[in-house]
Amino acid sequence: MGSAEVQSIHVHPVKAFRGHAPREAVVEPWGLAGDRRWTLIDHGGKVVTQREQPRLALAAAELLPGGGVRLSAPGLAPLTVAVPEPTGTEPVNVFGTKVEAVPAAPAAHAWCSSYLGADVRLVHMDDPATRRPVDPEYALPGETVSFADGYPLLITTTASLHALNSRICEGPLAHEGPLPMDRFRPNVVVAGTEAWAEDHWSRISVGEVVFRVAKASGRCVVTTVDQDTAVRGREPLRTLARHRKVGTRLIFGQNLVPLTPGTIRVGDPVRVLDRSATTER
Repeated sequence: MGSAEVQSIHVHPVKAFRGHAPREAVVEPWGLAGDRRWTLIDHGGKVVTQREQPRLALAAAELLPGGGVRLSAPGLAPLTVAVPEPTGTEPVNVFGTKVEAVPAAPAAHAWCSSYLGADVRLVHMDDPATRRPVDPEYALPGETVSFADGYPLLITTTASLHALNSRICEGPLAHEGPLPMDRFRPNVVVAGTEAWAEDHWSRISVGEVVFRVAKASGRCVVTTVDQDTAVRGREPLRTLARHRKVGTRLIFGQNLVPLTPGTIRVGDPVRVLDRSATTER
């Protein structure tokens, strides 16, 4: 096995939308610069994701200079959305956590609602340094996160995906595999490790940046959505339930919290600085 290195980097400017894969990205305390600073909410303020709306897999968001986004989706003309002025906020429910966010212009709400055929609003996290703390059970004091599911970054490895796909292709739903990495919507994909090596990482460096490995990532129904068709299947959850279940969680990938600032790049070496004896951290 060769040296571990970054194979790809992924930034999703709008939660649940398609993102893009830059060659490098600035690491901020709450995640990659521009990652998941925007999200959709329903009429009650609850975050809307591919859990409820798998068609979001076909909508794309391009990050623009200054933090705005250019939205595109099948059947609609693209729309450019500027960062709204923080003149007022509204409450957003992110999986039970209340966060304040700034609503986008009305045109953005209309565009997103038209695409989904549902009443939704687009909102922006203006101050990720103060708006949303990381889960206190796994956080250090002062750690915050954007609209990501729970942690600043998600890291996965190609070797683990290959091992998972081998299991899928041996099972009764072999026709659903092999699955691409985009099912897991990671920020950083690493090549050159052994399968499941990331289970035992506690602290790592990616190029010049040091990260704390907070906990393994519990996976949900979003992983069953084909990101090219928006069709929902049963894998990988069926196979994860048989081979990667820890307690009640189905595990794939690890959640990271940055400990130092810097920039990560495709090809950067990934080094394990401290190891953990278990998958639970």
